[in-house]
Amino acid sequence: MSRRAELLRYIGARLALAPVMLWLIASLVFLLLRVAPGDPVDALLGPKAPAAARAALRAELGLDKPLAVQYGHFLGDLLHGNLGQSQAGHQPVAAIIRDSLPASLELGLVALLIAAVLGLAVGFSGIARPEGKVDLAGRLFGIGTYALPPFWAAMVVQLVFAVWLGWLPVGGRFPPTLSPPVGSGFYILDSLRAGDLSQLNGALRHLALPAATLGLLLSGIFTNALRLNLRRALDSDYVEAARSRGLSERRVVLRHALPNALLPVLTIIGITVASLIGGALLIEVTYSWPGIAFRLQQAISQRDYPVVQGIVVVVAGLVVLVSVVVDLLVALLDPRIRF
Repeated sequence: MSRRAELLRYIGARLALAPVMLWLIASLVFLLLRVAPGDPVDALLGPKAPAAARAALRAELGLDKPLAVQYGHFLGDLLHGNLGQSQAGHQPVAAIIRDSLPASLELGLVALLIAAVLGLAVGFSGIARPEGKVDLAGRLFGIGTYALPPFWAAMVVQLVFAVWLGWLPVGGRFPPTLSPPVGSGFYILDSLRAGDLSQLNGALRHLALPAATLGLLLSGIFTNALRLNLRRALDSDYVEAARSRGLSERRVVLRHALPNALLPVLTIIGITVASLIGGALLIEVTYSWPGIAFRLQQAISQRDYPVVQGIVVVVAGLVVLVSVVVDLLVALLDPRIRF
């Protein structure tokens, strides 16, 4: 079978598995919400509400029906693209996600850029002298940044740069004294499109601390990945062959070792996107960033089933999409891969 046919079969298999993965994730979050302690009726009315009011609200929310019936309605609505309505605010879940997702994507993309640039720079810096001081410092940086608790790191950064030095805002997404830019929901892009420098400055100042904190925490993934793969590439036979032809060490590293070492880093991006979800939850809560992770935390505390289910399904869909795209890019760029 030709490589093209193998690649097409691989693409078909990955695309066919994506809906199955989403169904499993949606079913799991549906069941976990209903077996977890707590009652959404108590969250909305309080535990001392009259029994009649509690029964009426339970019937209104559909929680009086058998679990199998609730699950059937949930899957049916999901197949039709209906994520339901918030139990707490009576707002469509799709509207909640549409309003909060751009904030999380803007934070995540900037943090991912910071993590990639910082992590790859640190990982590459120690390659000239393996096991030297710079390489040891890079190794400690990679382990330390990955091991830091996100909420603790966020509070330390807030304390230093916002409270003690007063350089940047302590939280929020935009200055309350300005009107936020209107458009796509991506404040940096919208302010650039409008040509409003005051809006751009406000958006960047509020984005700086949470994006830098999240980027720093994730940079260790790129540092360790590049360091290990670059060391492995430099010890390979094709690099030794390049050296035997009299090529300079710089050309050997940049033209032969580095491109092959960067291919596995593409796979790391998919893992990092998944890590962004857990890290962004604590970062958004600490910085009061009005993103989808912050909204998920609110919905969990309110036992708002439809919002939690909708957010988890949408985020899972994004993670699956990124994973499929990354796998396909690696398969296209690396002819050694067989399926």
